[in-house]
Amino acid sequence: MSDTPKSILIVDEDTKRAKRFSDVLRFIDYEPQVLDWADFLSETTDDDYLAAFVADRAGVMEALRSKAGENGYSGFVLLMDEADLAREVAPLEDCLLARAKHTIKYAELTNLMHRAEIAARNRGKGEPNSAHLFRSLVGNSRAVRHVRKLVEQVAATDATVLITGESGTGKEIAARNIHYYSARRERPFVPINCGAIPGDLLESELFGHEKGAFTGAISARQGRFELAEGGTIFLDEVGDMPLPMQVKLLRVIQERCFERVGSNRSIGTDVRIIAATHRELEEYIEQGKFREDLYYRLNVFPIHMPTLRDRLDDLHLLINELITRLEHGKVGSVRLTPAAVMALCHYRWPGNVRELANVIERLAILNPYGVVDVKDLPEKLVPEHVAVNPVEPEFGPPPAMPNPEVFSEPRLPREGIDLKEHLQRIEITLIQQALDEADGVVAHAANRLGMRRTTLVEKMRKYNIHRQDAS
Repeated sequence: MSDTPKSILIVDEDTKRAKRFSDVLRFIDYEPQVLDWADFLSETTDDDYLAAFVADRAGVMEALRSKAGENGYSGFVLLMDEADLAREVAPLEDCLLARAKHTIKYAELTNLMHRAEIAARNRGKGEPNSAHLFRSLVGNSRAVRHVRKLVEQVAATDATVLITGESGTGKEIAARNIHYYSARRERPFVPINCGAIPGDLLESELFGHEKGAFTGAISARQGRFELAEGGTIFLDEVGDMPLPMQVKLLRVIQERCFERVGSNRSIGTDVRIIAATHRELEEYIEQGKFREDLYYRLNVFPIHMPTLRDRLDDLHLLINELITRLEHGKVGSVRLTPAAVMALCHYRWPGNVRELANVIERLAILNPYGVVDVKDLPEKLVPEHVAVNPVEPEFGPPPAMPNPEVFSEPRLPREGIDLKEHLQRIEITLIQQALDEADGVVAHAANRLGMRRTTLVEKMRKYNIHRQDAS
C-alpha cells in the first residue's frame, strides 16, 4: 500500500453538489469527507488529507492562506463557476494547488489527483528543490524505472558515471540526482558544457589560470575543478572535447591532481566526475576522435537515458509534471484534453523531453489557463488520421485510445494487487461507459459489450448500477 493519504475534503455549502462530487471521488477509489464552511474553518487541515476541494465564496482566499500558514498545507483546489475562472484570485499562491470548475471533467480530475499525490509525497520532507528533481525521470515505464534504480545504486558510491542518450532526454537531471542523493550533496555541483567552449579556452575553464598566463589573464582564476572541490563536476558533451584536452582530463582522473594554466604547481582534487554525451563514443574511437583509454576511465558506471518515443506511456505524467513546474514558476498554466494527449502520443519527439517542455510552455502562453484540444496543437504535432473534434465526457473513463499499441502492457504493482477487486472495477467502469454511450438503453449497451441483455441486467443488479435516467 502507498503511504500517500487517500482522504479528500469537500467544502461546499451546496449539499447536493457536494454529494455528487463525493460520489465521483468515491467511484475512482478516494475517500471523500464533506464539511460545511464553519466546520472547515475549525478543522485542522494536515497531511492526513490528500487534497481539499473548496467552493469559492467571499473571503475564501484569506481563509485558505490562513489555513496554509498554520501548517504549510498546500493541497487546496478552489472550485469556481466557469464565469469566475478568469477572475484574478492570486491563482499561483503557494497554498493553492489549482483552480477548477465545479463541473470538473474526468481528465482534469485525474490530473489534479496525480499532482496532489506528488505534493503529498514531497510535503514535510525538508528537501530543497525536490519538486524539480526527477522531473524528467517521472514515469512508470520499465526504462525509466531502470534509470531510477541505477541512479539510486550509484549515488552511494564515488564511481565515475557516463550518461548517454539523445539530446533532451534529461542527462543533466540524472547527474544532478546522482549528486543530490550522494554523500557529496552539501558540496557544489558544477556543470560545464565541453562542446560550447572553444578548445583553446577549455583548459582554463576546467583547471583555472595564473595571472599573465595568456593575453587577457589580468588576474588568477579558479577553474571548475577547484570550484567543485568535495562535490561533483558534470562534463556535458564530453564527446566534443578536443583530443589534447582529453589527455589532460585522463591525467586528472588517474592522478587526482592538475595544474592551472601558467603554473607548474600541482593541485590535488577530490571531485566526483560525471560525464555525458549524445555521441556514439565507440564510433568516435574508431574514427580517432576520442581516446579509448579515456572512454574506459569514464565508462565505469554507464547509464543510458531512454528517448521519449520509447516511453510514450509516461507522456501524460510528464505533461502533468511540466504544467506543475510552469505553475510553480509563475509562468502560467494550461490543460490538455485526453484527445490532445493521445494525438501527442503519435509524434516522434526528436527533441525528447526538452521539446515536450517547450511545447507545453508555448501552449500555456497561447492558451493561458485554458483547455487545449487537438485542434489547438501545432500542426506538425498532429497526425493526419487523428480527429480534431473529439467529445470529452464530464465524468467517467477517458475516451478510447486511438492507437493503444504505443502504450505498455499492464504491470503488476510492487505492493501486489487484489485481482478480483481490480477486475470488478474494470467491469463496472466499462458497463457504466456503455450505458452512458447508449443513453441508458440496456439492450444497446449489451450489444456494445457483446453480451445478452439478461446477463447485463444481472451484472447491473450485482454491482448496484442504475441507468442514468432511472437515477
